[in-house]
Amino acid sequence: MEKVDVAVVGAGVVGLSVAAHSARPGRSLLLLERHESFGRETSSRNSEVIHAGIYYPKNSLKGRLCLEGNRLMYEICGRYGIPHKNTGKLVVAVTPEEEAQLPGLLDTALGNGAEGVRLVGPEEMRALEPRVVALAAMVCPTSGIVDSHALMRHFRALAANAGATEVYGVEVVSIEKIPRGYRIGVRERAGATFEFETSVLVNCAGLGAGEVAAMAGIDIDEAHYRIFYRKGMYFRVTRGLDHLPSMLVYPVPPTDATVGIHTCPDLGGGMRLGPHDSWVDSVDYAVPEELGDLFFSAVKPFLPTLERGDMQADMAGIQAKRFGPGEPSRDFVIRHEADRGLPGLINLVGIESPGLTSSPAIGKMVSGLVEDALSG
Repeated sequence: MEKVDVAVVGAGVVGLSVAAHSARPGRSLLLLERHESFGRETSSRNSEVIHAGIYYPKNSLKGRLCLEGNRLMYEICGRYGIPHKNTGKLVVAVTPEEEAQLPGLLDTALGNGAEGVRLVGPEEMRALEPRVVALAAMVCPTSGIVDSHALMRHFRALAANAGATEVYGVEVVSIEKIPRGYRIGVRERAGATFEFETSVLVNCAGLGAGEVAAMAGIDIDEAHYRIFYRKGMYFRVTRGLDHLPSMLVYPVPPTDATVGIHTCPDLGGGMRLGPHDSWVDSVDYAVPEELGDLFFSAVKPFLPTLERGDMQADMAGIQAKRFGPGEPSRDFVIRHEADRGLPGLINLVGIESPGLTSSPAIGKMVSGLVEDALSG
C-alpha cells in the first residue's frame, strides 16, 4: 500500500497554499481534489477582493490571518507578477443612522490592526471617489483585488516544484486511524476505489470539510464543524462603466453576518455588484434575473448614475459557514486534533471570507502545524 508523509484534501486556494507551504524536497505530499481541476468551488466564485481586516472580532483567526494575508498578498503579487490592483475601499454611509455606525466600525478595524483606516466627510470622499454620493465614509487604503486563478496557479507551481503530487477527480470516502497515521479510502469518478496511508492528514475540503472531519470520527455538531451553505449572488454591470467608481465601495454592513451588496471592480475594467446572500441546502449557482430590482435598490443610493438596465445576472458562489440562519458568526477553525485522540489530523473548517485574502497566512500557519505533527 502506498504511504505518504502528508495528504492535503482539497485544491482550492487554501489547500493549494497549504501544499505550497508544506511541501519539501524529500517529503512526499499528496494533494487530493474531487473535481477535475483546482479551485472549482468557492475559490473561483467570489469577489476576488483583498480584504483589509476591518470587520472581524479582535484576536479572531479571521482578523489576524486577514491582516497578515493582506500584507503577504501584495508582497507575493509584486514579487511574482500576479495580476492585482490596490484599489482602496470606501465603506459609505448614506443615512444619518449609518453615519452614526462608522465610529464603531473604525474602532473594530483599528482593533484588528488594519492599516491607514480613517473616517472622511463628504468633501474628502468626493475627492477620493467623485462618482459616489454619501454623507461620510471609512477609507480602507489596503483593500484591493487579485486574480484568484493566477494566485492559485502560483501556489500550485510552488507545491509541484517542491515535489508535491496532485490527484484530481478523486473523493475521500473513508478515514481510518492507524498506529502511525491514517488509512484513507478514495473513490475515482469512474467508481474504482483505492487506499493509501499518510502520517499527516490536512482537511482543506471547503464545502466538504465537515464531512471529512466526521469521517475521521469527530462529532461535528459538538465541535461546531457542521457546514452550512450560504449562497452569494452577483450581477454584472454591462454599460455605463465610465460613470462608476474605480474603488471598492461597500455600504455600512446591514448585519453582523453580511457586508452588503457592494461594487466589485475586476482587473479587466468590468464591474460586478454583490453579493446578495441567501441560505441554501445544496450547491446551486443559478442567479435569478428578477433579483435585479433588489440589487439596483441596494446600490442606487450611493451610485446615482447607475440605471436599472445597466446590469444583468452574472454568477454565484457558496461559502462554507460554521453557523446557520439566525446563529452567531463563528471563527475559522485551524486545528491539530491531537487532544481529540487524532494526532496528525489537521482540520481547516469554516474557511469562508476572508479566506482568499488569508490564504498565504493560512498556508504559513498550517505548515507549522504539519512540522509539529511530523516530529511529534
